[in-house]
Amino acid sequence: MTNANRASRPGRAPRTRKPRRERGAQESLLSIALVLEAIMFFFPMLVVFGKGTLPPALAFGGGIGAMIVLALAARLTGNPAGVWFGWLLQAAILATGFIEPFMFAVAVVFLALWVFCFVKGGQLDRQNAARRAAMGED
Repeated sequence: MTNANRASRPGRAPRTRKPRRERGAQESLLSIALVLEAIMFFFPMLVVFGKGTLPPALAFGGGIGAMIVLALAARLTGNPAGVWFGWLLQAAILATGFIEPFMFAVAVVFLALWVFCFVKGGQLDRQNAARRAAMGED
């Protein structure tokens, strides 16, 4: 169906898109952090496999599973339970340091990113809410 056909559909109401839910800064920043962690998890998976720390099936299965869980968790940051799940995932990533010690350093960097996104996103959301309230009063 071409754009011209879509625009003129005889006898039918024009299609309308459902408006997108407005996302806050905290939700956006936290989801970005989780997606970055999901992408990052590819490399420790290869390191664990290459060093023979875990059997190949467990190394790849665990790594791919962690990437999927992190990517899916990025969609849940819009509600408090999703944010708490994100905190739980940060602890789980920190725990991977017991499998590969360098992951302690990587996890601390990503934990710092998560905390920054949590704090700064909350500040930005409060500022935006105050700005919207002030504009509504004027």
